[in-house]
Amino acid sequence: MKKIRIEHTDTFGGEANYTWVHREEIEVPNNLSDLAIVRRAKKELGYSNHRCNRSDLGGTIVLDPVGESTRIFIDCE
Repeated sequence: MKKIRIEHTDTFGGEANYTWVHREEIEVPNNLSDLAIVRRAKKELGYSNHRCNRSDLGGTIVLDPVGESTRIFIDCE
């Protein structure tokens, strides 16, 4: 099992603003794919059926929920 850290925060001018932030930490199996990790993170935050634009920054996956000024960081390292 490995730990995944999730941060959900607001944005300002298209960049993470951190006026507020919601942090979660979940444990997932070591062999879980990136897609499965994203699905678990979205479920944890209540975004399971919300479309998001995705960027991969190496060890961090960034989700930008469509129609919202928020950003989700998923640290997979």
